[in-house]
Amino acid sequence: MANTDGSTAAVDALDLRILSALSAQPDAPVKQLAAMLGIPASTCAFRVRSLRARGVIAGLDLVIDPAALGATVQAMIRVRLANHNKSGVDALFDALVSTPGVLQVFHIAGADDFLVHVAVTDATALRDIVLEHITVHDVVRATETQLVFERRKGEGVLTRRAPS
Repeated sequence: MANTDGSTAAVDALDLRILSALSAQPDAPVKQLAAMLGIPASTCAFRVRSLRARGVIAGLDLVIDPAALGATVQAMIRVRLANHNKSGVDALFDALVSTPGVLQVFHIAGADDFLVHVAVTDATALRDIVLEHITVHDVVRATETQLVFERRKGEGVLTRRAPS
């Protein structure tokens, strides 16, 4: 993980154990986390603060199930741009992330320029996002919408680095 100065934060075996435990139980109090890891609570608290300060832990996000709020249709919208001027790309990016129903926006390389993950109530709401919030921008050349049938969380980066 890069710090604000561009350097890479060194992560040791204990840091990896802490990150793994936090990934499994992000709401665990430091005392419980320390007990699970068999380390003093003061060490655990210091390490967690250090991981945050170094930018290894970048934040804590609340994950809400969109379907529980009536947004049962999820889709990925691929967006291709007609031109790539910085102000147009930045304006589109800002507009996309502030659109109701948009969960995530990725600015990507390849044939497409943006990938927009949305959750909406129905097909009409999905169409409206495309027509009223995406294709209205002059920089947009084309879109392609793909429905999401199912989503599963991947293993992430900890499993490939976890000590044996």
